[in-house]
Amino acid sequence: MGRLAAFDTETSGVDVETDRIVTAAVYGLGGGEPVEPHDWFVDPGIEIPEAATAVHGITTAEAQTKGEPAKGAVDHIADVLAGYARQGATVVGHNVVYDLTLLDRELRRYELSTLQARLGLHPLHVIDTAVLDKHADPYRRRVSETQGPRQLITLAQVYGLPWDDSEAHGASYDALIAARVAHRIGTLAHMPRADWPERIRQVRRPRYGDFTGLTVAELHALQITLAADQAAGLQAHFRKTDPDAVVDGTWPLRPWTEPAAESTEPEGAPA
Repeated sequence: MGRLAAFDTETSGVDVETDRIVTAAVYGLGGGEPVEPHDWFVDPGIEIPEAATAVHGITTAEAQTKGEPAKGAVDHIADVLAGYARQGATVVGHNVVYDLTLLDRELRRYELSTLQARLGLHPLHVIDTAVLDKHADPYRRRVSETQGPRQLITLAQVYGLPWDDSEAHGASYDALIAARVAHRIGTLAHMPRADWPERIRQVRRPRYGDFTGLTVAELHALQITLAADQAAGLQAHFRKTDPDAVVDGTWPLRPWTEPAAESTEPEGAPA
C-alpha cells in the first residue's frame, strides 16, 4: 500500500556481467501520490545482437541514433532509484535481481557510484514478483512448450491482468505489470480464501498466507531466504543431467567479484 518504484530494463543479452542496458524504466506508483514515469533510451556502446533485438525490437542503428550515452543514462537511472529508496519507496520488478545486478555492473563499468553507495545508511527494500509467485504457487506447470510457468505474461494471466503483446518487453510496460502483479499477490495474502478468484482457488497447496501481515523489511528478508531455497532446488534439478550445474541464489543483487589483476611480470620471469 506504500510507494513503489517499479523497475525494469531491456538489454543487449542475458549475461549481467557483460551485457548492457538498452532501455530502462522507473515508475513511481501508489502511496496516494501521482504516477511519476521515468524512461531511458540508451546507446549501449556495443552491437545489439539479433537475438536481443528479436525480444525488444531495438536495433543497434536505432539505439545509436535515438539513444543517450550509456554513462549518463546509467548514472541517472541509479540516482532516480536511490532517490525513491531514500524516500522509503520499495523497488519492485519481475526477476528484478537481474536488473539490479546489471545496473550495478554498468555503474562499475563507468566508475560511477553504486546504488548502495548512493543510499548511504538508507535500506534498499525490494519486492520480486518472480520470487513471491514461485513460493505462493510452487507447482504451476508450463502453459505451453513456448510459455513457461514464471514468465511475466503467465503471471499476468494467472492474476487476471490484461496483457498487450505489442507493448510487452518494453521496460515501462513490464515494470508496470510487475507492480500490478505484486499488488495482486499482496491482496490475495490478506483476503479470505473463500473470496479468492476461481483460478487461484484451484492452485495446489497455495502459500499466499505466508506473506500476510509482513512489513516491507520483513518481506524483503523473507525473499532472501526464498530465493536461496528456490535456487538450491533448481540446481538440484539441473544436476540430474549436469553434475556441475550451479544456480546463484543470492538476492536481490549478485555479488561483485573484483577482476583478477593482470601480472606485470614478463613471461618466463623468475619468481
